[in-house]
Amino acid sequence: MSGFAREVLKWLQSLDLTYSVKNPRRDFSNGYLIAEIFSWYFPQDIQMHSYVNGTSIDRKLGNWQQLERFIQKHQLPIPKDFVEGTIHCKPNAAICLVEFIYTFLTNRQVRRLESQDRDMGEFTDSTYQNQLPMYARSTASQAIKNNIALTELTTQPDRTTCTQKAKAIVHGHTEHRRQERQEDPKRFGLRKVKSKRNADSLKDGSGPKLKANPASYHEVEVSQPSQVAAES
Repeated sequence: MSGFAREVLKWLQSLDLTYSVKNPRRDFSNGYLIAEIFSWYFPQDIQMHSYVNGTSIDRKLGNWQQLERFIQKHQLPIPKDFVEGTIHCKPNAAICLVEFIYTFLTNRQVRRLESQDRDMGEFTDSTYQNQLPMYARSTASQAIKNNIALTELTTQPDRTTCTQKAKAIVHGHTEHRRQERQEDPKRFGLRKVKSKRNADSLKDGSGPKLKANPASYHEVEVSQPSQVAAES
């Protein structure tokens, strides 16, 4: 159960769940263990015989539809992004969801470093990509493939929604590459403007001007058509 804070890990172990959590990203995606956690605090509302510990998308949606009705009934302030990210096995989504539920049910805050909180809020593989050398990082098309699950395309066939997600991923990828170019321009063979003064002078035309040679003119006699006909 790597990734959980120590206090959350101890809390999960104290609940004596039916199935041990080995991979949070996979084990919480079907909603079964989430329902079992709530059953300890709301035994009258959560009946575990109604939930199935399956891996198919239909079983997942069936479990989460019941959980959504339970969440709406008790007006639990669980972010929708946490739920959707957990269903589609997004990085860090299940950990964020369980830690949010831990804080809500126990009224205790999870202790994390500021940098860890920032990384946990992104349900992408950007943290993993940043640990790789430059040549091994994903391209824009690979980033889309890595961060949009097949289940998202199945459960959300709306083309507009999928397009917006793809654009957001490409935008983040482009911004990250732009930042890398600014931080290490020599690696990409980029040249910086020597001084801001020179750059401004080129814009307003106050920079050094080129010397132009004076133009010279001379007359050329051209015969008129009527004169040429008379001579012939």
